[in-house]
Amino acid sequence: MAFTRTSKSEVLFLCRKNMVIECNRNDTWFRLRSTTEEKKMIVVLKNGADAQKVAELKSGLKSRGLDIHESKGADVTILGLIGDTSRITPEELLANEIVESAQRVKAPYKQASRNFHPEDTVVSVISKADSNLGANIGDGKTCAIMAGPCSVESEAQVVEVAKAVKASGARFLRGGAFKPRTSPYSFQGLGAEGLELLKIARKETGLPIVTELMAINQIPLFEDVDIIQIGARNMQNFDLLKEVGKLKNPILLKRGLSATVKEFLMSAEYIMASGNENVILCERGIRTFDNYTRNCLDLSIVPYLKKETHLPVIIDPSHACGIRWMVPTLAKAAVAVGADGLIIEVHNNPEKALCDGEQSLTPAQFDELMKILAKYAAVEGRTV
Repeated sequence: MAFTRTSKSEVLFLCRKNMVIECNRNDTWFRLRSTTEEKKMIVVLKNGADAQKVAELKSGLKSRGLDIHESKGADVTILGLIGDTSRITPEELLANEIVESAQRVKAPYKQASRNFHPEDTVVSVISKADSNLGANIGDGKTCAIMAGPCSVESEAQVVEVAKAVKASGARFLRGGAFKPRTSPYSFQGLGAEGLELLKIARKETGLPIVTELMAINQIPLFEDVDIIQIGARNMQNFDLLKEVGKLKNPILLKRGLSATVKEFLMSAEYIMASGNENVILCERGIRTFDNYTRNCLDLSIVPYLKKETHLPVIIDPSHACGIRWMVPTLAKAAVAVGADGLIIEVHNNPEKALCDGEQSLTPAQFDELMKILAKYAAVEGRTV
């Protein structure tokens, strides 16, 4: 607990998460608060620690009301302590012979933090239509390419595009069935019918599908979707995040339109705290003071997130700029900066697309881009 004096006006405020309490005592104001720093702690165990002693340590910590998130790497085991750790000191834990180090964690996110999970998370996706297709996203060896139309418009359209992007080397088919649009008069997608068309394209090509979920009541329709996308506008739809956290499907979480990195990772934390650790982070551009592009692609977020979190990070160059000719340049930059994948819009007739045609590549343009991206990835020993 932190105990400080303040001269603020009379307030009584109680917040369950930070438990801030202010009260008047003889005209002197005091604040008693439990800080977020006191809520989380990581404990690194010595290599080869006796299993029985580890079990005893965990049992003792749980008896004190703490939840434990255990992360086992090749050379280290970390216990992430979640709950009120204010009565436990690092020195107390270091007195245990199997403890290598113990420290409090200042970051508000826990399970998404690399401190809690030092090894990179690899999200393995195998197509529900062909077990030979898919990718290990985040393995450091592959830059997984997801490609397809912004919106599914017809069976002929989505199957044609799926076959084209597969032939060019894409590992996933992306396509929107439910579309969140700024204008209520814009094309909103084919909905459940669009999902069925995506599944037809998956059956035809074997490519695993990536598509956006917009609402809790749609979840039953998405049970056999290979990767569920949570779009930028739903990044802080916390009820939805909790529900997809109960699923086993990998979740592709897009950064919100104006979200900070902290807010982005806290949204990932919502999903992981509900039980689903297969989260893929996607930077798709954020709003700035200028509007020469649709959004501003924040490439610096890739190395930052690689340091701060263990989750895979991919880039959406299509929505980042909204301009077809600029997409290849941003895609190359994303591969060069170390992104674990790209999600690119491809349409067989962009000029007549019902959604975002101006930022969609033609199959021929995508094919040419894939040849270039392969060379960029090869520089660091990766493939696309």
